[in-house]
Amino acid sequence: MLVLTSIVFFASGVIIGSCNLFEFENKIEPVQDFNINNFKLSFSNILRNNLHVLLLLIGGSFFAGVPTFFGLLINGIPLGIIIRLGRVALFLTLPHSILEIPAIITAGAAGFKIPYEIIRYLVGRKEQVLTREDVKEYLTLALISVVLIVIAAWIEANVTLKIAEHFLSK
Repeated sequence: MLVLTSIVFFASGVIIGSCNLFEFENKIEPVQDFNINNFKLSFSNILRNNLHVLLLLIGGSFFAGVPTFFGLLINGIPLGIIIRLGRVALFLTLPHSILEIPAIITAGAAGFKIPYEIIRYLVGRKEQVLTREDVKEYLTLALISVVLIVIAAWIEANVTLKIAEHFLSK
């Protein structure tokens, strides 16, 4: 249920990005003009950025899931833009996205876990606000998302960027 909720909100962001609702393409240079040498994308920089995203999503659990909702929506938008830009952009993000997207969705599920359990308690569907099992599931989801994001950041820094350098230098 929580994973499905995360998928729906993330997918909503993808749809917003792909529908050009805010005319993103006027603000984005074409992929052909992209110069990989202008960017200092190291494993540590990529990982730090991605961990900030996960912290927002997972930590949203302590703020009724509101930051999690907006975080999923906002993080889906770039994928929608990439889809709109076409196959080249999608191809260049594919290697690390295979793990990054599930990490974001899993972190979103963690971010919804505590509010979900509180709501269940308030409507009388459970006797205790948070059980040991609830906390264990929350921490498991958080840990899975962190492991996935670390691997995705390594792939982005060491595989995706190499592919982009090779492909875009032609």
